[in-house]
Amino acid sequence: MSPRLPRPLGLARFRAVPVLSVVLLLGLCGCQTDGLSDITGSLGDKAEKTAPAHSLDFYHDRYHANPNDADAALNYGKALRAAGQRSQAVAVLEQATIAHPGDKALMAGFGRALADNGNFQQAFEVLGHAHSPEDPDWRILSAQGAVLDQLGRGEEARQYYASALRIVPDEPSVLSNLALSYVLSKDLAKAEETLRRANSHADADPRVRLNLALVVGLRGHMAEAESLAKEGRPPEEAAANVAYLRRMLARQANAKTAPDSTASIGTTRAR
Repeated sequence: MSPRLPRPLGLARFRAVPVLSVVLLLGLCGCQTDGLSDITGSLGDKAEKTAPAHSLDFYHDRYHANPNDADAALNYGKALRAAGQRSQAVAVLEQATIAHPGDKALMAGFGRALADNGNFQQAFEVLGHAHSPEDPDWRILSAQGAVLDQLGRGEEARQYYASALRIVPDEPSVLSNLALSYVLSKDLAKAEETLRRANSHADADPRVRLNLALVVGLRGHMAEAESLAKEGRPPEEAAANVAYLRRMLARQANAKTAPDSTASIGTTRAR
């Protein structure tokens, strides 16, 4: 049986965090969007793939042909999220969970959509209903951890990551989320150690390495950081990664000297 997890607390205030901490979180979840993505597993779907953005019209038509079809609603919600239409995804999936209250997949999709939309406290509570301690889903545990980090509850978040890792030891997506939790706690040494562990897996997402490069750069090892950013990528992508790395590190350096050098996680997020 899975260890007993901490119970949800009351509504938490978003804490302010260093700008690059937010950037790193965005990097793991995907540089192309502000939403928590399914790609790394942070809010990943169990045995499913995210509907690509170009399928939005297809799933729109399928959903509106039969709004009571749970599968159509779930895929339409995913397509809306992929297209950046987060509020609409929340609305569609909320209605679907009302129509199908026992559907765990819909509940998980609704929780992910809420997190994408910045509704972190509600997302955490909804995700908690998408599985049970008797039948835990490591992807949802990791997603709950990511949401708790957004709420400034890092110690609790790391308990969820630990529970996920007991189910799937050394899963790179969970390790990546754990590392970014350490970044938010300003423990760069642990963040680097954990990202190196995640990056050592052959199936690790390439963005794990880019986050590792960012942490290594933050620790002052710029040559190694640039090497990591370029490693295994085609020349054009490698150059873009290095440019991104330099831009983010410069942004952090500027933030340190600015009168107000913090940004609320809740306003930029999340993937």
